[in-house]
Amino acid sequence: MALSTPDLVLLSLLSERPMHGYEANAELERRHVRDWAGISRPQVYYSLDKLARLRLIRSTADDASSGGPERRVFTTTAAGVAALADALEAERWTNRRDQPPFLTWMALSWRARPGVVERQLRRRREFLEAALAREQTTLRAIRREVGHQFHEAVWMVSLTIQQFRVELRWLRKVAAELARRAPARK
Repeated sequence: MALSTPDLVLLSLLSERPMHGYEANAELERRHVRDWAGISRPQVYYSLDKLARLRLIRSTADDASSGGPERRVFTTTAAGVAALADALEAERWTNRRDQPPFLTWMALSWRARPGVVERQLRRRREFLEAALAREQTTLRAIRREVGHQFHEAVWMVSLTIQQFRVELRWLRKVAAELARRAPARK
């Protein structure tokens, strides 16, 4: 059975320390993992069941959860560590191109009603400005937590910040050139 991105995220998370599903969800939220990996709350529980069936993680009862429902605490097995390492060697991680919805919109925007393009460009700019501010805050928090700048999380968020800045510059250029917009000549 192929491992999905949520499966791999959970294998990695559980290799750090054992935790139950609720705790894994809370940690994914705290780290803003859903910003870069498509893993929903229900997906966490589906992946935990799948990984347990595949014996890539194992579970035990949580002795500390008295007074509430029994919680299974999961930890990555040696087979899970190996499966994660194997998956990270796949070429697919390096030779795919994202298909951002905004680029699809841009390609189709020539058919939009009057005024819509300007409005959508403004909305995109506002979204990116807010996202940029949030990522800058996240980067400061990551640097405090890891204590140095040579960490995967620092590199990832730094790349996201640079991508937002590039797109904001590009949006300013498009907005400035919009009055000169014309249909294709051929």
